[in-house]
Amino acid sequence: MASSSDVSSHLRYKDKVAIVTGGSKGIGEGCVRVFVKNGAKVVFCARDAANGHKLESEVNATGPGESYFVPCDVTKEEDIKNLVDSTVKKYGRIDCLINNAGYHPPHKPIDDFSADDFRDLLNLNVVSYFLTSKYALPHLRKTEGNIINDSSLVGMIGQVGAVTYCATKGAISAMTRALAVDEACHNVRVNAFSPGNVWTPMWEAGTKGFANPEGMIEAGKDAQLLGRFGTIEECGELCLYLAAEATFLTGVDIPISGGAELNYGMKNRRKSKSNIYD
Repeated sequence: MASSSDVSSHLRYKDKVAIVTGGSKGIGEGCVRVFVKNGAKVVFCARDAANGHKLESEVNATGPGESYFVPCDVTKEEDIKNLVDSTVKKYGRIDCLINNAGYHPPHKPIDDFSADDFRDLLNLNVVSYFLTSKYALPHLRKTEGNIINDSSLVGMIGQVGAVTYCATKGAISAMTRALAVDEACHNVRVNAFSPGNVWTPMWEAGTKGFANPEGMIEAGKDAQLLGRFGTIEECGELCLYLAAEATFLTGVDIPISGGAELNYGMKNRRKSKSNIYD
C-alpha cells in the first residue's frame, strides 16, 4: 500500500495555484478535475453559481488538491478583477491561468450575423482573455508562471456557418503568440491548445438545433481520424502538461483533435448533398 508521501511525490502540480475561467462545465471542468487530482489549488469561475458550488464540493471531497469557486461574468471587467484579487487573497499567489470561458453561436451564414452579435462574441471570447491575462500577469511574473489559452481547431481550418466564432479563435491564437513574445523577459510562458470535437454540454446542446441530432453526433465522431470525440479530461491533461512539464514551450498552439485536420475528404459544398443550414 502506497504511503501518503509516495502519493504526494507523484502529484504533478502540488500546491501550485491555478485559475480556470468557465470552469463549472465542459473543458474548464476537465481542467479543474485534473489539476485538483494533481494537488493544485484551483480557483475557478462561471456565471452559473449552482453548478460551480456543486463541482467545488465534489472535487474537494476527493482531493488531494482543492478548489474554490468564484461567481464571475467574464464580460464584466470588475468581475475579472475580483476573480484575480480573490485568488491572491485566498492563496497568496498565481502560478497558472487557464483562459477557457467562451461560446460558440449557432451555425448560420454571415448574412444572419449582426455587428452587435460579433461585438458581443469578441467581448466574451477574446476581450475576456485579454483582461484576465492583464490582471493576472503581475502575479504570474512573480512566480514565473504560465498562461494557457483555449483556442479551437476551427480557428486554424475554418468551419461552415461560424465566421464570427472562427475569427475570435484565430484572434486568441495570435494573441497567444504576441503575449509569449512580450512575457518571455519575465519567464512567463504563454501557450494555447486548440480542441477539435470534444464532447461537452455545449457540443451536445448544439446538436439539438439540427433536424438529425444523432446524425450530427456520428458526423462529429467521424470528423476525427480516431473516430471518437475527445474528452474534457484529455484537455485537462494537456493543460497540466503545458503548466507542469512543458517548461521549454512558449507561443505554441497545440491541436487536440484526434487528427481532424489531416487527410483529404469531401469538402466541395457545391457537390455535397448535405447542407448544414437545412
